[in-house]
Amino acid sequence: MFRQSLVRCTRKTFADVAMGPADPILGLTVAYNEDTHPKKVNLGVGAYRDDSGKPFVLSCVREAEKRICGTMDHEYAGITGVPKFVKVAQQLLFGTSEAANAAMPKICSSQTISGTGALRVAGEFLNRFYPGEKVIYVPAPTWGNHIPVFNDSGLEVKTYKYYDAKTCGLDLANMLADIKAMPKGSMVLLHACAHNPTGVDPTQDEWKQIEAAIKEMGHYPFFDSAYQGFASGLPEIDAFAIRYFLEKGHQMMVTQSFAKNIGLYGERIGAMHIVCADAEEKGRVESQLKILIRPMYSNPPIYGARLVATIFEDEKLRANWAEEVKVMADRIIGMRKALTDELKALGSTKDWSHIEKQIGMFCFTGLTKEQVERVKSEFHIYLTGNGRISMAGVTSGNVKYIATAMHEVTK
Repeated sequence: MFRQSLVRCTRKTFADVAMGPADPILGLTVAYNEDTHPKKVNLGVGAYRDDSGKPFVLSCVREAEKRICGTMDHEYAGITGVPKFVKVAQQLLFGTSEAANAAMPKICSSQTISGTGALRVAGEFLNRFYPGEKVIYVPAPTWGNHIPVFNDSGLEVKTYKYYDAKTCGLDLANMLADIKAMPKGSMVLLHACAHNPTGVDPTQDEWKQIEAAIKEMGHYPFFDSAYQGFASGLPEIDAFAIRYFLEKGHQMMVTQSFAKNIGLYGERIGAMHIVCADAEEKGRVESQLKILIRPMYSNPPIYGARLVATIFEDEKLRANWAEEVKVMADRIIGMRKALTDELKALGSTKDWSHIEKQIGMFCFTGLTKEQVERVKSEFHIYLTGNGRISMAGVTSGNVKYIATAMHEVTK
């Protein structure tokens, strides 16, 4: 009897759980940290760094921290978050135009656990309530977390053509063809700006063509906005596609993150917005969002939300933020030019113009998997296998070394 009990107690409950694959980005960081080479460079991490390679805390955030320190309570937020935050998040995203003001009464919004949490809540909502096929189309390629988030939400994920490897640019003709070939009423994920991982964005004229194709097919647009302000340095420019679709009368969904553009990575501050048909529909949608969120995480964190609200409710702090987000964007743009110039100076005959044409934190270099391996093994520069580099990791101190490595492996 005792022996049988002992056997039962020592049995491994999770003996059949397989070892999962390591996260490719985190794996790069581990390898970089273990590398002792004096010139090693990490171009994998998706977080902004200053020209010294250090984390950057915006001065408007520091001031907001001072203002709320010792004055805020720690009570629960409502299920849909801190109301003042939700309001400023709406205004930043949709603007204050006549079309935006007219649409506000029918936009259902909720604070979420950053952009990833917004995507997960959105995916769960669509799986429960979207009246069409539970299939969402994402660009090829897309952010690595999109597919598992939507799969885990119960949606099937399919892709449409987006990136042209030959030009390192947008494959607009095939993108439009794929959009028109989807079943009518399909869900289509679009990167609002600073496409991750390619850095390839449509122009405003191209966005108009994309909108027309989506409207023609009766598709449901779903924008993921993770870099507003961080891409061009001008928040209104980076929100063009969303505001244009709103102006054209689309019902749509938008997810929003404040990690990159305010540097609140660890505070996990985001939002999701559903543009409904009318205020009555908005009320029903909001009621179901609350039912969905309540057993998932109950309510979102308050500290970062209050920081964002403090910044955007104050005219001076908001202006300060606009200046600082442009500083971040301009440094990235400057490093794109510096890298291109260094490659030219080294005598490279390869066309590297796509580095400057792309936008945002990431650049699809066009390096092959074999060339990436050489860059890592010979030069101790760490980037993902698809040739994507984080431009935030490029500084005036290492740009020539990075260019040298890229030149050597592409001769």
